[in-house]
Amino acid sequence: MKRFYKEVTAEERDGGFCVLLDGRMIKTPAKAGLHLPTRALAEAIAAEWDAQGAELVPASMPLMQAAATVIDRVTTQREKVIDDIAAYGGSDLVCYRATHPEGLVARQRAAWDPMLDWLKNRHGVTLHVAEGVMHIPQPPQSLSALRAVVAAQGDMALAPLYNMTSLCGSLVIALAVLDGHLSADQAFEISELDETHVMEHWGADAEAVKRRENNKESLAASARFLTLI
Repeated sequence: MKRFYKEVTAEERDGGFCVLLDGRMIKTPAKAGLHLPTRALAEAIAAEWDAQGAELVPASMPLMQAAATVIDRVTTQREKVIDDIAAYGGSDLVCYRATHPEGLVARQRAAWDPMLDWLKNRHGVTLHVAEGVMHIPQPPQSLSALRAVVAAQGDMALAPLYNMTSLCGSLVIALAVLDGHLSADQAFEISELDETHVMEHWGADAEAVKRRENNKESLAASARFLTLI
């Protein structure tokens, strides 16, 4: 789509904030008004629109995409979104460990054990660890507690939390970013540990490198979104 506007502004309206293109409020793909909770988020989304060239590139506006997802999807099916996020607790990345080589085993232990310790200290949740990929059941009370942590978040936090959880394959890592315990870069390094090990020993193709770059950028955008709401 070609750029169809000249001026982009962020304004306070109806008890919240919005972004205007040539004086008209932006709408979501579902045609809902883009009502935002903070001026900081509105100004950041306005900057994304203002930075567009002659052709609009939606992928270059991750904050806009996240806000629209909240309004169009999270607010209309909140319980399903919560369930989808919480489900990762039953098969969290940090709970499944390699048996060899020893170098990878040690790296996983050094990176992931502290995450489980943090989860226990911060949220009182204990998760079991397994070797290999065979599924290990987690304590029902732990899964219920994780769901309660997710359910306690506001709608605006759920979209970036879902994105980070799915990208990392780990609710534990995503919650650590949400809590400010990890930065987006740290979350990327921890969640991509296995892939990093493979690349260091056998190299990487261009597609794998691009995927990692995209994931890193997406994690950073989600973490930034959380700081703006």
